[in-house]
Amino acid sequence: MPRQVFFYDQPERFVAGTVGQPGARAFYLQASARGRITSVLLEKTQVAALAERIEEVLDEALRRSGGDAAIPAGAPVDLIDTAPLDLPLEQEFRVGTMALAWDSTDSCLVVEAQAVVEGDEEADEDGTEQVFEDEENGPDMLRVRLSGAMARVFAKRALDLVAAGRRPCPFCNLPLDPEGHLCPRANGYRR
Repeated sequence: MPRQVFFYDQPERFVAGTVGQPGARAFYLQASARGRITSVLLEKTQVAALAERIEEVLDEALRRSGGDAAIPAGAPVDLIDTAPLDLPLEQEFRVGTMALAWDSTDSCLVVEAQAVVEGDEEADEDGTEQVFEDEENGPDMLRVRLSGAMARVFAKRALDLVAAGRRPCPFCNLPLDPEGHLCPRANGYRR
């Protein structure tokens, strides 16, 4: 089956969001423009890693430009998006591999999220990650091009979203469920 590439160049909205209660949340990336919405499912750790890496890439692009790049130091308050995910929420695929790049020619961040490919190894025998070319039969992909300001806003929302989960146990730092948990620091007793 031919690959589907969901491409958004400066979308109206690109956010991370969740469905469900802390401890049982499903995490999504969602891009939308001109009435078209694309939602992909991913793990909480992938959202956190993506947001952290976006901040690093933007900081490095700003440093390399000598401060001339159109990248704000923080998320512009007037662009912060706290609205829920757009409906209908229809998952296109589950994210496996993600990639980031700063396009210095167009001064934008490129985010790519590729679908999980069943049966493929994540790394070659020498430990290097596989990189998929833009081939016709590759995994489905969401590709989004963002301004520096919109990328900062995305990263802030994503980091806030990850931090809004279950509070950690003060003894072992594992997430606490509403009914408590079996704490390894308490020899298996419920806290």
